[in-house]
Amino acid sequence: MRLLAARLDGPAYRPNSAGDAACKRRVDGRFAARPRCGKRIAMWTRAKALISAALLMATAGSAVAQDEAGFQDYLSGFRMRAAAAGITVATLDAALPTLTFNPRVVQLDRAQPGNPANPGFSPFAPYRAAHVDAARIGRGQRVYRAQRERLRAIERDSGVPEEIAVAIWGHETDYGGYTGNFDLLRSLATLAYEGRRRALFEGELIAALRMIDRGVPRDRLKGSWAGATGNPQFLPSAYLRLGRDGDGDGRVDIWTSDADTLASIANYLREAGWRAGQPWGVAVSVPAGYDRGQAANRLVSPRCPRVFQRHSGWRTMAEWRAAGLVPESGSWPSDGVLATLIEPDGVGRTAYLLTGNYRVILDYNCSNFYALSVGLLADAVAR
Repeated sequence: MRLLAARLDGPAYRPNSAGDAACKRRVDGRFAARPRCGKRIAMWTRAKALISAALLMATAGSAVAQDEAGFQDYLSGFRMRAAAAGITVATLDAALPTLTFNPRVVQLDRAQPGNPANPGFSPFAPYRAAHVDAARIGRGQRVYRAQRERLRAIERDSGVPEEIAVAIWGHETDYGGYTGNFDLLRSLATLAYEGRRRALFEGELIAALRMIDRGVPRDRLKGSWAGATGNPQFLPSAYLRLGRDGDGDGRVDIWTSDADTLASIANYLREAGWRAGQPWGVAVSVPAGYDRGQAANRLVSPRCPRVFQRHSGWRTMAEWRAAGLVPESGSWPSDGVLATLIEPDGVGRTAYLLTGNYRVILDYNCSNFYALSVGLLADAVAR
């Protein structure tokens, strides 16, 4: 960078000599250029490219420097707000001076998909093949067997089926295989400074600092670029509100304790409204000629509208059975259980009747593919 800057500061190359003009006329007129003309043109082209690259690098460097300066100004104001929220001076003094702006986090955040221009939907089958595969099922079954005693206690306490908690863990971090290596405080501070969702991320930054106040080691706070951490990928506020000590050691360790991980996931789902004794859904076959208009959903959800756009209206299991739907395996849930219909791979393929507990899984991650895969992985793990 220093070398390029030095070249920019030197005399500019200008093609204004008689020899250069002659070369340009011969090139434009398609005459054969002399060797020395070709060399001069090549030097000119390389010089222009070098200058352009240097300008781009200088502009990018200037933007980063401005962001860093603005970021540090933001932290100065944030410190007062964090102190007012009860964060100790010791934690603020130890944590805030270590933070710098992370442009990679902003880049990843802005690359998140919004509402696509194409109103169509992708099929579920490829996602299912990648996320409910034999390897993930096998690892889940090993966790299920190893934690069975604790899982029974967790289910008794929360009402959440053992296999559902295991499947969430499997989908979030492949049973702890990868939990992310972004510095949580730096990511959250960057996202708060960037400003598009400042209220959300500044609140999560304060929650992360409160975790340190409550004894979580600073170096434990690693995770995704968006601020989720640990085996269940909890945001800091979720950790503080919903984390549970599953092994009785007096700590909530969602990073290295399987018991705490599973107890915390189950507690999250219970607080989100899980109904004990009710399945997440059932795979069904829809009869040919079925009139989908009779059960169309005419409501627009204020939350994740594209997700719920794929669902039918609510009907009881008795009504779905009367309409000719047939479970692909197993038996029907109770007649009075309400469910919506989704056909994620289109007409003529496997469909699913989804209960209120499916909506609870969506609360964890508002994606039909995610929630369907959690349910199917849970069913496979429990077999």
